Amino acid sequence: MALLEVKNLTLGFNGANGTRYNVVKNISFELKKGEILGIVGESGSGKSLTALSILGLLPYPKAYHAEYSSIKLAGEELLDRKDMYSIRGERIGFIFQEPMSSLNPLHRVGYQVAESLILHQKMNKKQARKEVIRLFNLTGIKNAAQRYKAYPHELSGGQRQRVMIAMAIANKPDILIADEPTTALDVTVSAQIIKLLMELKDKLGMSIIFISHDLGIIRQIADNVIVMKSGKIVERGKTENIFTKPQNAYTKTLISSSNVMKKNNNIKSEFILEAKNVVVKYPLEHSFWGKVKRYLYAVNKVSIKLKRGKTLGVVGESGCGKTTLAFALAQLIDYSGEVKINGQSINSIQPKKLRKTIQIVFQDPYNSLNPRMNIRNIVEEGMLVHFPELSEEERLKRTLKLLQEVGLKEDCINKYPHEFSGGQRQRIAIARALSVEPEILLLDEPTTALDVTIAAQIMKLLQKIQQERQISYLFISHDMKAVRALADDVAVMKDGKIIEVNNAQQLFKHPHCAYTKYLITAANLGEEKNENK
Repeated sequence: MALLEVKNLTLGFNGANGTRYNVVKNISFELKKGEILGIVGESGSGKSLTALSILGLLPYPKAYHAEYSSIKLAGEELLDRKDMYSIRGERIGFIFQEPMSSLNPLHRVGYQVAESLILHQKMNKKQARKEVIRLFNLTGIKNAAQRYKAYPHELSGGQRQRVMIAMAIANKPDILIADEPTTALDVTVSAQIIKLLMELKDKLGMSIIFISHDLGIIRQIADNVIVMKSGKIVERGKTENIFTKPQNAYTKTLISSSNVMKKNNNIKSEFILEAKNVVVKYPLEHSFWGKVKRYLYAVNKVSIKLKRGKTLGVVGESGCGKTTLAFALAQLIDYSGEVKINGQSINSIQPKKLRKTIQIVFQDPYNSLNPRMNIRNIVEEGMLVHFPELSEEERLKRTLKLLQEVGLKEDCINKYPHEFSGGQRQRIAIARALSVEPEILLLDEPTTALDVTIAAQIMKLLQKIQQERQISYLFISHDMKAVRALADDVAVMKDGKIIEVNNAQQLFKHPHCAYTKYLITAANLGEEKNENK
């Protein structure tokens, strides 16, 4: 008998004027004791809504389930149950995608975990504190006793996710639902979280529903997989069968999208950007008289070279100084050191000319695009500054050509950023950057927040643009797979320093530094057949 049975689940939302919209359509699956079930699919496919339905966390009565839908836990119907108090946290734990949004910013993290123990297991505060510290140690949180009194903002992303895991397993639930628990994390932290979940599963005998659009992770840990698209299950089966013998066209697209590779380009070219001994530091401690006693070196004597028409990948974990380096190269923050473009010191280049030469595509296009401007105004803004001689008709013609180049339709020109998906907004950001015909693009994590298929489209688009325009990319990422897909050369950063630089193919085949090997191993976890399940 299955531990969890979902049958004919149909859910939707009530709209205006009595209209109804079904977003999950007649899906069925089972979860057995000790099993890990992977649910994959793009954003909007219904993965998270399905998981939230299991715990009755949808916004009822706006949300609804069809009368014939059924969700049973150990034979007990959950959809008819009015009181889910004893189910949530006690029998089914939930790890949300973004721990910063899920944890209360006004309360210390230890108290938030202890609350569940006090409510469900009737512990007193002293007992709960002792158990929370044990859970923190179990989930790999260092200095657990000190971290008990920390607020969410005082922890890193990986630490917050470990707190969420501790909260989810506090009452030893039968089932743990993990909704994209590693999406926003570095590849190394992601690998640690996955390893932790596997260890906890074995220690506590839990079943896990693991929701993700990262096929590598799903392949590594799941026993069975269901693939969702547009609210429906399009394919299901044993994990290795899904990856080696996919039947559905959409599944094949998902798998192929995770394997975008760099096209060989053996053309030799000169250096367009050279940076030597770049330092960015921030004061940490001042004396009584205001003199700085101690600095934080975000970028510490970094030297890099970028070739014309090529891509230099800069990789490393969050906080290593990648983005700070990019901002320094674009003259957006103060720094010391020497930076040259086309052999000319960047300090001798007029700011207006420099802005035309170097453009940035930021990680989050939603925050980097002005919500009050339509797409035409966003793309044309740079042209008004750098090409004032263009007529309105000529600017429109160029804008339409740029939108076509990045794969967008002409009819989107009068729409606003909020009317587009994440992938479309990133295409708009790329079109905006290209509008001034730059020689160098600084790409700051442009695919990190995107689904695997959308990320693959963006990477292929960047490859195409580079080939056609001979533009140079500084590609910043902690995603080693994305770097492998785009970079000709790779620089590895750690603690503000470059610790290894090499040709991309050589670096991935024969890394020299232990840290580089660790990054590559963590990124390739999903490509290895899991032998220790």
